[in-house]
Amino acid sequence: MKLTVWTYEGPPHVGAMRVATAMKGLHYVLHAPQGDTYADLLFTMIERRNHRPPVSYTTFQARDLGADTANLFQSAARDAYERFKPQAIIVGASCTAELIQDDPGGMAETMGLPVPVIPLELPSYQRKENFGADETFYQIVKTLAKPTERTARPTANLIGPTALGFRHRDDITELTALLSDMGIGINVVAPMDATPQDITRMGAAHFNVLMYPETAETAARWMERELGQPFTKTVPIGVGATRDFVAEVAAIAGVTPQFDESRLRLPWYSASVDSTYLTGKRVFLFGDGTHVATAARIARDEMGFEVVGMGCYNREQARKVRALAKDYGVEALITDDYLEVEQTIEALAPEMILGTQMERHIGKRLGIPCAVISAPVHVQDFPARYSPQMGIEGANVIFDTWVHPLVMGLEEHLLHMFRDDFEFHDDAGASHHGHKAKLRDLADTGRQDAPAEPAQAEQPQAGGIEVVWLPAAEKELKKIPFFVRGKARRNTETYAVQRGVSEISVDTLYEAKAHYAR
Repeated sequence: MKLTVWTYEGPPHVGAMRVATAMKGLHYVLHAPQGDTYADLLFTMIERRNHRPPVSYTTFQARDLGADTANLFQSAARDAYERFKPQAIIVGASCTAELIQDDPGGMAETMGLPVPVIPLELPSYQRKENFGADETFYQIVKTLAKPTERTARPTANLIGPTALGFRHRDDITELTALLSDMGIGINVVAPMDATPQDITRMGAAHFNVLMYPETAETAARWMERELGQPFTKTVPIGVGATRDFVAEVAAIAGVTPQFDESRLRLPWYSASVDSTYLTGKRVFLFGDGTHVATAARIARDEMGFEVVGMGCYNREQARKVRALAKDYGVEALITDDYLEVEQTIEALAPEMILGTQMERHIGKRLGIPCAVISAPVHVQDFPARYSPQMGIEGANVIFDTWVHPLVMGLEEHLLHMFRDDFEFHDDAGASHHGHKAKLRDLADTGRQDAPAEPAQAEQPQAGGIEVVWLPAAEKELKKIPFFVRGKARRNTETYAVQRGVSEISVDTLYEAKAHYAR
């Protein structure tokens, strides 16, 4: 077992909770010890839901292990039905409860409850959260969905959105409007806001829109095989992908594609002179496989970035991401160890990170701008405002989200560059409060090469030489953009140590720059 401070995915029963919490009229009876109730906070605190997940825990304790824990589960299941009167119940065990092998599914089947009881077999020590969500939704659809007559007009099911998903609520609204423009109605959205009764009529749709492969691909493939419903393969995140999605849907449904390009903001900016600042920016991408794949296309083809690395944490998408990375000429990083991700980012020294909440923290430590593109996310990425990732408005939101960190980074770089200017120094105050500005006496600034007490380097270097930075060199270093300044410092110190130089001057800084530029 590996202990960690952060984790990209929880155990699979958290994935099952994401499905149960997203749905209505469904209850989850979870065989779990008292400590496993922590998962409730993920939904009420981070997603800011106004109701707790529909989960009943058996909450057995250590003293119960010598008695009949199976009876605890049966009592919890019976009480859950009597109290909540759900249309269906799913039952399973947490990672801890799995060890006592009580078989919640088998016990529930013998109880004769008057609603469908769907057992979940989620291997807690081999698989993780996204698998748990995908498997749970598949089992619900497999149990409840039946062949039925198609709707008179073309309709689709939107499948995959769950609780704790990255902008899932708003993506549903955006895709509903996009399909409506083509005359296609929505039959069922699931799991989010669907009831078990809604699942029974999913077979009436003409096709399925697979919004998030991580949480619904298994169900989509089952419905294609058993209900004769094709499903979309394109995830409409980004301008190009949304165009492709519209064309794919039109071909499946036999309708005329409709795509209102006048609402897009990204294409005109990418063609403008203002965007040249962004061209060639080196970016690193990490998250779930689907969002990384769509973000890579946007970064390279729509914003002119250079993708220097990519990876994902969910191993179910590893093959897809490896193939994509090969197309981009980079090596894929498949890991759920955030420390390994941080080491890779530090080595690549990108100018921007597109990642999860984890990478946001990594970016803060390394001084690199980061935009969040994928779960796991924290409370600030569940905005109250409308902020989709998919469709036309989603492309506009991505444009804002990605450009602002870089533009603000340029502003920060300029402030650093001119921080010793007589007008823009740290004590000058806000520029729009001119009457309060305090101009610096030029005599206080001193000459750039004035001999002063040398500034100590952050750490003594190897080889027995303690390297110090002269003030003029420190001042010159601050003119280097903040997002590569750390690498420039490390390279210069390494260069100095290799040549036995203990004091780094401006000349040493530029000699090191020339050396590493060869």
